[in-house]
Amino acid sequence: MLFRKRKFAVDVMLGRLARWLRIFGYDTIYDKTFTDAELLYTAIKEKRILITRDRKLAKRAGKIAFLMNSEFIGEQIRELEKAFKIKPHIKYTRCSLCNTPIKSIKKEFVKDKVPPYTYMITEEFYICPSCNKVYWEGSHRKRAEKEIERLFYGNKGDT
Repeated sequence: MLFRKRKFAVDVMLGRLARWLRIFGYDTIYDKTFTDAELLYTAIKEKRILITRDRKLAKRAGKIAFLMNSEFIGEQIRELEKAFKIKPHIKYTRCSLCNTPIKSIKKEFVKDKVPPYTYMITEEFYICPSCNKVYWEGSHRKRAEKEIERLFYGNKGDT
């Protein structure tokens, strides 16, 4: 593949994949309003690997394209593991919504942004400086880890 750093541009058909890549800590742009031309331009300009299920777009993109074969998320991640050696481990270093790197924030600044019980039992919080989504390590991480196990190492017929 052309680029050393694992930065991705993901087409509109692969929104769920984009979210998982962000959860794994990979810089991944995804914008469902982008045309194919805008996505391709952005991928080239920012030196990103373009991931698509669209054969015509992959052909236009040439060396920077990765044509995704599967329509199932677990199989898609396995394809990327094989092709790019990505690791499906939760990192929570990027906002899963907008891709911005998240930053540590003092607990007192999130009091009105998280549930009261979460505020009471949690000491470390992170925030996306772009969209203001607040993150913390909680039960959602355990659910995500179970989902990873099910999707990526479980049954072939996953969705």
